[in-house]
Amino acid sequence: MNKATVRDIDVNGKRVLMRVDFNVPVKNGVVTDDTRIQAALPTIKYILNHNAKLILMSHRGRPKGKVIPEMNMDPVAKRLEEVLGKPVTKLNECVGEEVKKKVMAMKPGDVILLENTRFYPGEKKNDPEFAKKLASLGEVYVNDAFGTAHRAHASTVGVTEYIPVCVSGFLIEKELKELGKMLTNPEKPFYAILGGAKVKDKIGVIDNLANICDGILIGGGMAFTFLKAEGYEIGKSLLDPNLDRVKKIMKTLSEKGVILALPVDVVVTDDPKGEGTSKTVDADKIPADMMGVDIGPKTIEKFSSLISMAKTIFWNGPMGIFEVNEFATGTKAVAQAVAKMNGVSVIGGGDSVAAVKEAGLSDKMTHISTGGGASLEFIEGKELPGIAALTDKEKLPIVM
Repeated sequence: MNKATVRDIDVNGKRVLMRVDFNVPVKNGVVTDDTRIQAALPTIKYILNHNAKLILMSHRGRPKGKVIPEMNMDPVAKRLEEVLGKPVTKLNECVGEEVKKKVMAMKPGDVILLENTRFYPGEKKNDPEFAKKLASLGEVYVNDAFGTAHRAHASTVGVTEYIPVCVSGFLIEKELKELGKMLTNPEKPFYAILGGAKVKDKIGVIDNLANICDGILIGGGMAFTFLKAEGYEIGKSLLDPNLDRVKKIMKTLSEKGVILALPVDVVVTDDPKGEGTSKTVDADKIPADMMGVDIGPKTIEKFSSLISMAKTIFWNGPMGIFEVNEFATGTKAVAQAVAKMNGVSVIGGGDSVAAVKEAGLSDKMTHISTGGGASLEFIEGKELPGIAALTDKEKLPIVM
């Protein structure tokens, strides 16, 4: 995608309406993880350093079109002020006369953060009237929220209908570059590690990766549907209804010569909360009254060996019930193996990112994606609405 970026346009003196992903965890009114705020800083600083007026908009949580005080942007504004080292004016609304008045009174270098966009029903509905009101605040539009690029919302797509110049920020540019390079020209061998609970979330991803991968390593809850397709009994483990689809995937991978690595042993339990009996068994000996919750030591060794041979790795999804410490061993081991491999490592969001951070291995990874769902849809080959709506570089002379 040859989309224009903020460095391709002149923002001097202009009102820049920027969509960021500040959907960060907050506890007792304090941001507990500011990774997403930090990720947007390069673009924010660039815009401010080029004498622009910056209006930021983001969602937080899932308020479903209603005002939920606990999901307001106040803690975010406070944290942004701290990391930016300059005042941030937080407004209590996204649109309206008061908002317009404050925005029009801005001076170059000023920063305004609008209230949670999802407090408005028009956001998720991509309502044209709501989008038009948001768009009226800016002269140019910058999208740097990769985590919501797969959503056709008013603040990600709708506003682009009413602002002539719409470009990406540096975070989206980096995401597209790293993910795109992995899909079009990966250094071989290229292995994908896929985990998580549901096969259906990854079917399209596996279909696309089958054309470019040398091997796919399957862990997490989704592994048990693959084991079931192999003819194994899986006890009370997760079983996806797409069993026939999984059998078809396995056949396709075999025909294309793509390695499919499944668990050879698993940790099983009678209580997924970690308060019952647990043990490690071979993958073909899962007791009828127990469920699989993590990969076992032999599988860790098998996966680690494959990972060590790779030149490119894509990882999305934990190897077990990662949030329960007793069942996080496999996920942590995979994180360590990926950190040691000599090549390109791309972490595709979600619990995989959490595992990497918890293990203190973030700086050992080539790229950590800020958008789990968006990165998966991109790898699946789907068009991301928030990206597609941006201005192509070759069209810039016309629209400017």
